[in-house]
Amino acid sequence: MSESRPPSPALFFETVNAYQRTAAIKSAIELGLFTALAESGGLLAEAARRIGAPVDRGVRILCDHLVILGFLTKHGGNRYTLTPDTATFLDKRSPAYMGGAIEFLLSPLTTEHFQHLTDSVQHGGNTASQNTVTPEHPIWVQFARAMAPMMAMPAQLLAGIVLGEVGRRPIRVLDIAAGHGLYGLTLAKQNPQARVVGLDWAPVLQVAKENARRMGVDDRYDVIAGDAFEVDLGTELFDVVLLPNFLHHFDVPTNEGLLRRLRGKLTPGGLLATVEFIPADDRVTLPGAASFALTMLAHTPGGDAYTFADLKGMFERAGFSKNELRELPGMWNTAVISRV
Repeated sequence: MSESRPPSPALFFETVNAYQRTAAIKSAIELGLFTALAESGGLLAEAARRIGAPVDRGVRILCDHLVILGFLTKHGGNRYTLTPDTATFLDKRSPAYMGGAIEFLLSPLTTEHFQHLTDSVQHGGNTASQNTVTPEHPIWVQFARAMAPMMAMPAQLLAGIVLGEVGRRPIRVLDIAAGHGLYGLTLAKQNPQARVVGLDWAPVLQVAKENARRMGVDDRYDVIAGDAFEVDLGTELFDVVLLPNFLHHFDVPTNEGLLRRLRGKLTPGGLLATVEFIPADDRVTLPGAASFALTMLAHTPGGDAYTFADLKGMFERAGFSKNELRELPGMWNTAVISRV
């Protein structure tokens, strides 16, 4: 009979010191360390020269820590190579580079909410006194620019799912809280007969328009500036409504009101495509999605990471009788395809 493992404070110390992990990856990105290593063949001294930092009391210590964290692999005493994930997402030469996301994810306006987490727990959400980020705040433009690279892959996956449902015929698409616009723009890119309307606040839509021009679909991209809950959506109906990463910000009654509004903007047989962080029913089995609930507790008065059962209930009460989960392979997000 094997003895049980004795109690250990390791998890406590790992968690309390987790800010050091954040600081290490932030420094590496700010210094351009991963790109320097890739360009120098992993040679420590050459990478240090490229970023203008001392080898021993500087780059070596940071690189060793990044090896411990799993971002680098060490060979001998002076060579470090990028892991496949690091090469894909943290080398600036990669088209999938995500390092710019720290400008939003680690900005003071994002992180300071967690300084008040105890208060949020006691009040069941972010309180009005904490909520200093208004919809018109410049941080949302920063968010749109920083997060676009992270959304490129899920946008492609969702476009494939939607076009598999509706085909590559002429369609009219409404993209709610478009932000960077990639979900609607990718759909337009894959279907030359699709016309897309992006809805968001006016300053943020400038980012979407830039991306539309970059992707060569600006002649089929229009915008509506304003509040998704109140702005005039016009009289035209849409074949597809995209609702990416939006419902988690709000409580159930608010979401149901929006869903009823969107149902009324769909053509007969139209499709609602939602993207969300969707944990398993036990709310812990899929930790990547489930842990997002804490982010919503810290940042919003009533948002949550909703299970599929939660979402299905909202959709059904709003008039969507057919709701199916669709995986986005490799992503923490999951899609829900809904029809009336």
